Amino acid sequence: MNHTKIHRAGFARKLLPMAAAAALLGAAMSAHAADAVVLYTADGLENLYRDVLPAFEKKEGVKVNIVTAGSGEVVNRANVEKDSPKADVIVTLPPFIQQAQQSGLLEPYQSVNYKNVPAIAKATDGSWATFVNNYFSFAINPDVVKNQPKTFADLLHPDYTGKVAYSNPATAGDGMAVIILTTSLMGEDKAFDYLKKLEQSAKFHTKGTGYLDVLLSRNEIAVANGDLQMDLDDAANGGLSLKPIFLAADSSGHPTTFQLPYAIGLIKNGPNQAEGKKLIDYLMSTDVQSKVPDIFGIPARTDVALTGKNGAAVKQAIEGVKLIPVDWNQVMAKKADWTTRWKNEVIGSSGKQTEVVKPK
Repeated sequence: MNHTKIHRAGFARKLLPMAAAAALLGAAMSAHAADAVVLYTADGLENLYRDVLPAFEKKEGVKVNIVTAGSGEVVNRANVEKDSPKADVIVTLPPFIQQAQQSGLLEPYQSVNYKNVPAIAKATDGSWATFVNNYFSFAINPDVVKNQPKTFADLLHPDYTGKVAYSNPATAGDGMAVIILTTSLMGEDKAFDYLKKLEQSAKFHTKGTGYLDVLLSRNEIAVANGDLQMDLDDAANGGLSLKPIFLAADSSGHPTTFQLPYAIGLIKNGPNQAEGKKLIDYLMSTDVQSKVPDIFGIPARTDVALTGKNGAAVKQAIEGVKLIPVDWNQVMAKKADWTTRWKNEVIGSSGKQTEVVKPK
């Protein structure tokens, strides 16, 4: 793990987004090879891939090359490459998987292993299906935050000034989830009023969400957004000091969240589409799905149970948490307006960093 400090000088602020884009493009170009299948994936599933992909590579005699970034960023990259795709398979979060479908980036593929995924958790034409179920969460550094915040209003306390960060809604599914949850609980106008107030406590915003766990553990921030699977996995298997939490709308309400799953799809006209289909079949197989609880994920297939010590930890984490439904079609209809409103009303002319990336 790299512990290089983030440079905050104005010159570095200008370079970070360009460097991130260049790094992702370079990774995509080096990942593409005739004897490889290329996977573009949102961050958070690194330990699962490390565990299960060697068996696929051995069986198929093909290398799986992975490009990892924020969930919106991998879709944006695939869209840039639409006329000459570099990837074969994509894993990302809502609403970006729906964006990929609507943009014509995905090839409908009815994997035989989609049959045990509920209809509500997959596209009817096979464009995508839930791969790992998950929940949106926030996270704290329990070594630093002694009085755990219970409500959204708690984050406005002066104790958190300069100690809050969340990922950019334009580039990260977990960042968009901040807007989705607050608008669901408060209504759109009050949610953006709240986010404007919260910005006074925000230190910066990151391009992806995964790096926030490292920043929490290093005590550079005290509270961040995240998702339950990634936060539990980073705490248990990554040795980071963090704890996932869920917030209530007010002191009289219940902690509330919604499902924010990783979804998988086949890239249209990918360079190795045949192996891409095999990779999807493999990742959705009972063998791989049975390993999903190991990284604190919830199997997408109804015939694979959430079991074991880590499965029990997931159940315990969401005990007493209210789950609300999300209309992803409505989110897609509002996404562009919300992103613009966030940039104009929340960030405004503050000059605050919005695309902090993990330094090399």
